[in-house]
Amino acid sequence: MVIKTKKENFTNIDNSKDLYIMLYDRILLWLTLSILSIGLIMVFSSSIAIGESLYQDPFFFIKREIFYILLIFLLSFIFLRIPMIFWEKYSSFMLIISIILLFFVLLIGHSIHGSSRWINIGLLNIQPSEICKISSFCYISNYISRKSNEVQNHFWGFLKPITIVIIQSTLLLIEPDLGSVIVLLFTSLSILFLSGAKIGQFFIIIISSILIIILLIFLEPYRIKRILSFWNPWQDPFGTGYQLTQSLIALGRGNILGEGLGNSIQKLNYLPDAHSDFIFSIIGEELGYIGCFITLSIIFTICFRAMRIGQSALEKKQNFSGFLACSIGIWFSFQTLINVCTVTGLLPTKGLTFPFISYGGSSLIVNSIAIFLLLRIDFEIKLSKSQAFPRGFT
Repeated sequence: MVIKTKKENFTNIDNSKDLYIMLYDRILLWLTLSILSIGLIMVFSSSIAIGESLYQDPFFFIKREIFYILLIFLLSFIFLRIPMIFWEKYSSFMLIISIILLFFVLLIGHSIHGSSRWINIGLLNIQPSEICKISSFCYISNYISRKSNEVQNHFWGFLKPITIVIIQSTLLLIEPDLGSVIVLLFTSLSILFLSGAKIGQFFIIIISSILIIILLIFLEPYRIKRILSFWNPWQDPFGTGYQLTQSLIALGRGNILGEGLGNSIQKLNYLPDAHSDFIFSIIGEELGYIGCFITLSIIFTICFRAMRIGQSALEKKQNFSGFLACSIGIWFSFQTLINVCTVTGLLPTKGLTFPFISYGGSSLIVNSIAIFLLLRIDFEIKLSKSQAFPRGFT
């Protein structure tokens, strides 16, 4: 009798574990693993020559990239078990930490290409702007889930979260990191729009933002050069237009089917940042337009999945989770669009990573944490539907 009861208990535990695994969005999980695999392969392919020339180690970047992915794998066991109420409760605390990090990076930051965006801690180069994005979206999602009426009916209620974004943007511009400012501002405005804020309130913010961006461009000579080289990069192909012309050459060489994996010429120290901001050009050169299409399809399917998870959460009245999931979807899609438009010459160069593909520990880890949050949100929605919440589970 006792033996039978123990067997039943073990069977119930196994069934519960199977149920929990089934409740995670396996499509989102496989899409993420696919895009991470593409990123790992492309960083390996594009960074050999750069690693050899900078560090006399052709595998310098790929070894770090593998370390980051192993770290992400370990972090998944922690983040997937943290309930969404934790992120909602401590969103203000995370925001304060991210702002402090933005101050720190200005004081002790590691400078690359004239920008102080990184804090060196051992093998990790922490980029506070990446932490700033996800902490801001958590804070704004929490704010509008609590004060949606205030956001919809009072300009001051709308302006409060924008003020926080303006403070962060100012610190980011000092680094300088204009690309992160644009992603942060656009995503924040989009979430406020989804929450029901009046369209008239946006005109004031949008017009002010455009005027400030124009002013910032004219204050810095290098930004004016970027704009001019963007209009006609072939006018100065070995000067201000060098990076863009090399990127266009890479995409042109790839054509429809590409030159084949590992056969890029532009990555041999012709195209700067071939393993990071301009890695999409190497994908085009080696895998062709078909490779570009598959890569973009995976990323935008992840974005679409995030929006659907957000919609489901909002329908279940889980407003914080809903707004956060939508903000993650908008963030990924907008950052991908900006990166692709930059390397194809549709926008001036900004120094923005390609999500999940570009080399960079902070970007990769923070993007993966955003995926863990999406999986957790979807898990909690399905768990509430199945009503299989065992006692003591969090």
